[in-house]
Parts: sequence; structure tokens; C-alpha cells
Amino acid sequence: MLGPRQSGKTTLAREFLSPDSGNYFDLEDPASLRRLQEPMLALADLKGILVIDEIQRQPDLFPILRVLADRTPVKTRFLILGSASPELMKGASESLAGRMESIQVSGFGMVETGPENFRRLWIRGGFPRSYLAKTETDSLAWRRDFINTVLERDIPRLGIGISAVAMMRFWTMLAHWHGQIWNAAEPSRSLGVNEATTRRYLDYLDGLFMVRQIQPYHGNLAKRVVKHPRIYLRDSGLLHQLLGVRTRAELEGNPKVGASWEGFALEETLRIINPDQHYFWRTHNGAELDLLMFKGGKRIGVEFKLSDSPGLTPSMLTALTDLELPKVWVVHAGSKRFPLHKSVEAIPLTELASAGKFPA
Repeated sequence: MLGPRQSGKTTLAREFLSPDSGNYFDLEDPASLRRLQEPMLALADLKGILVIDEIQRQPDLFPILRVLADRTPVKTRFLILGSASPELMKGASESLAGRMESIQVSGFGMVETGPENFRRLWIRGGFPRSYLAKTETDSLAWRRDFINTVLERDIPRLGIGISAVAMMRFWTMLAHWHGQIWNAAEPSRSLGVNEATTRRYLDYLDGLFMVRQIQPYHGNLAKRVVKHPRIYLRDSGLLHQLLGVRTRAELEGNPKVGASWEGFALEETLRIINPDQHYFWRTHNGAELDLLMFKGGKRIGVEFKLSDSPGLTPSMLTALTDLELPKVWVVHAGSKRFPLHKSVEAIPLTELASAGKFPA
């Protein structure tokens, strides 16, 4: 079970096993670390469900878990919680290849909070303590402390050689790049490092589930298409914190409000649809599509518009033809669903969340 810290993984795990159980190991708890000084000895005789929380703190456990998982008959089922991707944990995916199912937990979405609360979710983001805070001030304070914890504790513990000050500058730069095509040249100049180093910084934040990189779709080789990823901060609340946006009124007056909505609606759409693959599409001629999803052999094209009355654009018609889409859906912030073209339909994000899928 993977996802950013404080997204609810531990709460879910404790539905299966009490933290007081001898089968529960929290690697941020000194007592659990002492029990695992001899890991094979500590784990070999345990039966049933076994939980290991914050596995990224001790990735050398993965080869041992592989040996234990391969025993016949099976004595133990492992529920492993991590706040970093397997790629960032250096070999976890290789150690448990074919033995592991990965489930991502991303905090609250509209399914949990109810579509009617989407504006609060958009402003505060999906981290439970940020969303549930009693006041906007409390929510902002929690997000500020969360960012500091990632910078000052999580990144150093993963052995990432970058100062908290430099990463904070870079993370803030990414907030201003939110929704744009990535170009390493400008942030590299600002930070005084080469482009390869900036690329590593981006991958670090991606591996900590703070950033999403949407890769471009290259299906039509006859077209000249953009080949760099599009960058989004995954949590809208953290985006607003880094942009200095404190209230809904400030967000509505901010030049990044459209990009903020796009990222928020994109994350919700990916959560609801859970596609097999997803991309964005953009040609050098300017035609683009915010999200191209593949699900069960079908193609789903999506545009995101903050307006409650979006219009038809030439890009939508180009995408229909070039990507051979049966339909393009325009997900918007309003409350009404209506057609824009025989193959283009506008749908409220709230309706998509309520239905759990795009209409047939």
C-alpha cells in the first residue's frame, strides 16, 4: 500500500490489525526497530497478517520478505506500507516481482467527501488532516508543517543529497509550472545546477507522490508531437500552499486558478476511472488534449475547463480525428451536462464522481 505520508495508509492498515499486535511493525517506532535487529529471526515464526509500516526506512527487508513469501505452505500475508515509490526504494519491485500487488492511497477524493463538498476539497486538498481541519488557518498550518516534514525528514532519510532550502525552492518553482510542459532549462538556471540534476529532483518528488508527470502520447508517428512530460502537483492543497493562496477568494483571483482546477479535476478523474494507461497529447501545431486514457481496450479523451459553460474548440475536433476517439468529454466546474458536438459532451465533475464512470 503506497502513497504519500499522512494519506490514510496506517488508518486503513489498522482496520486489519491492531498496532498492539506482535505482527505489527512501525519502522518509525524504536521498539519495532529493536525487534527487527535480526529480521529473519523476528519474522519467520509469525503467522496470519503481518503489517510493516514505513518500509522505505528499511528497504533491505525486501529480500527477506521474498524468502518468507515463497514458503510452502504459505504461513503469512504481508501488508507493507510505504511513503515512497518502489523505484525510489531501490529494488523493492525487483525483490518482490510477481509476488506483490501495489495499491495506491492518495487521501480523500470526492467519492469520500461527497461531490457537494468539492470546493472545500479543491481548496484544502485531500490529506485528511488538512481537509478536516476546523479552520482555514489550521488547514494552512498543517500543510506548511507537512511540507517541512517532507523536506527535513523524508528526503534525507532516503539518502537524497539535496538541502531542504534548495528542494523548497525547486518545489515552489514546480507549483508555478503546474499544468505546463516540463522544460528543465529555466529551473536549472535558477538553481545553478545542470539539467540532469534538475531532472533527478523532479523524479525525487514524483517518487514521494508529491508530483505527477503525465507523459505525452506518441501514437501517430506522422505527427510532430511534444515529447516532454506535463507537470502537476498531485494535491491541490499543497499547490495552493506553495503558491501562497490561502482562501477561495484568493484562488479565484490568482492567475493559476485554471491550472489548479485542471490538476484537481485530472486527479479526481484518474482516481474515479483508474485507467490502464494515461497520457496527454499535444502537437507542435498547437492541437492538444489534456488527458488520453486507455481502459479495457477503449480510448477516453478528456479536456478540463473551469468554466461552467465551456465551448467547443478546434483542438477537440482534431483530437477526435487524429486519436480516433469515439468521444471527447469536457469535465467542468458547473452543474449541468450538455452536448457541444455530436462527439463532444460537457459533464460536471460532480456528476462524474457521483456516477463513478463516464456515461455510455
